[in-house]
Amino acid sequence: MSRQRPSTREILSQRAFPSSTRPRGGSGKARLLIGLVMALFALFSYFMSSVYNPITGEKQYINTTEEQEIALGLQAAPQMTAEYGGEHPDQRAQAIVDAVGKKLVANSAAAQTNYPFEFHLLADEQTVNGFALPGGPVFITAGLFKRLETEGQLAGVLGHEIGHVVARHSAQRIAKQELTQGLTGALVMSTYDPNDPT
Repeated sequence: MSRQRPSTREILSQRAFPSSTRPRGGSGKARLLIGLVMALFALFSYFMSSVYNPITGEKQYINTTEEQEIALGLQAAPQMTAEYGGEHPDQRAQAIVDAVGKKLVANSAAAQTNYPFEFHLLADEQTVNGFALPGGPVFITAGLFKRLETEGQLAGVLGHEIGHVVARHSAQRIAKQELTQGLTGALVMSTYDPNDPT
């Protein structure tokens, strides 16, 4: 059998658009380099966000300002309140929560912060929980509140949640999540092969 000669068009097409069987070492190295740069940027951003927390006396890695924390808390508060059945209708019980919470803030290092602490008694009587959002909203469910026998116990719960806010635990978690996302993105970029998406 005689082999047909390739046409001029086929020859030019092969030169302009090389076959996918040709080794692609350069693009893999480029992806690896881009992934490395992304990982270094994520690490640099995280470790350069070091701040000193005067309340806890600790060095923390946080890239969120107090104003941003307050905004996050205010934004999330209505949704959290709704998830737990809304505010509890007992105004007397809410007044006790407010009084104990405000007394704790006034007589602790929390008074030295800019956080506008608010205390919420939630209507959910089945869930036994207390929690705080970034920036100052503090919540306790009716399920936990009705189990407490003294204002001292209530102060223990609210004080614990106030501690989370002033220690900026939510902001630390956000910074760690962003670091993890940056490193994961770098890994995906460096290992992804568009010719083999499996």
